[in-house]
Amino acid sequence: MTDREQKYKPMVHRTALLVVLLIWPLIWVGGLVTTYDAGMSVPDWPNTYGYNLLLYPYKTWLLGPFDLFIEHGHRLLGILVGLAAIGFVVASFWSEQRRWVKGLSIVTLLLVIVQGGLGGVRVLLSDRVFAMIHGSTAPVVFATAVGAAVVTGRWWQRNQGADETGSADPAVSEGGSLMPKGTLFLVFFLTLICYAQLVLGAKIRHLQPNDSPVWFLYTVWAHVVVALMIWILAFVAWYRLRKISDLALRRPGVILVGLTAIQITLGVVTWVVNYGWPSFLQWLPGTNGHLIVSKDFVDAMLVTGHVATGPLILAAAVVVGLRLLRLQFLSRHSVS
Repeated sequence: MTDREQKYKPMVHRTALLVVLLIWPLIWVGGLVTTYDAGMSVPDWPNTYGYNLLLYPYKTWLLGPFDLFIEHGHRLLGILVGLAAIGFVVASFWSEQRRWVKGLSIVTLLLVIVQGGLGGVRVLLSDRVFAMIHGSTAPVVFATAVGAAVVTGRWWQRNQGADETGSADPAVSEGGSLMPKGTLFLVFFLTLICYAQLVLGAKIRHLQPNDSPVWFLYTVWAHVVVALMIWILAFVAWYRLRKISDLALRRPGVILVGLTAIQITLGVVTWVVNYGWPSFLQWLPGTNGHLIVSKDFVDAMLVTGHVATGPLILAAAVVVGLRLLRLQFLSRHSVS
């Protein structure tokens, strides 16, 4: 069965969307674990202090130390994501006719399993390198789940290319030209840059004992330069997407620019929280340039918000990229 013959399957899309809606809070809680340096607050895995993960006393979890609360909660939320991913696979094989979507559901489940395994290895080995890898692969899982939600959604099925009269979809602009030339390449390049930025951020978050100050400085400067690149690319992508009539593309473009602006602001706040004010701003009142060693709850949430917003930018780029790819494919086939 071709995409054009495939009908919208609500259960498949809803389960894919559920996976997305659970993974992002999981990333947030995982970021909070790193912010509070609580990754080893539970020293065993897959058990929690010898208990089966699901049978750990809830009073000890809820009323115990905050480090234990967020680390054990991170594991429980991970189980929910796994169950939702299994549900996505079952729903896909039950009603989805497109084989490649069934394959995508399996890939999503496997990525969730691998991600959980990486978290377990990080605990068993007490290794910060695996913590960095675990943090770098989480956005890949999230982006894959977002892609699955896109290709199973109403918009994907509604844009079937040519209508009964053989004319192209209105979203496909004149002359078979879908968009300003190079827009699709621009968006996919932006997606790659966004992921590279997340890897740099994970490197900064999970410093190794043998990392030199010079290496750290270079990594931070690369992080800043790439952030500016993302801002420029996101703005250019939004400017180009404005010329396409379909709101399903224009709105994610606006979201992409907005999230990038928020992320840059949170990045500045994160630097101040972690390392104090830059030396050239120390003349301002209240900016003594001191190093903040401990974080209060608000500071921790701001820092973690910076971590969790990055995958949202990546996800917005994936949404735009997949929808542009879909329309370009339909444009070529409608013209031919």
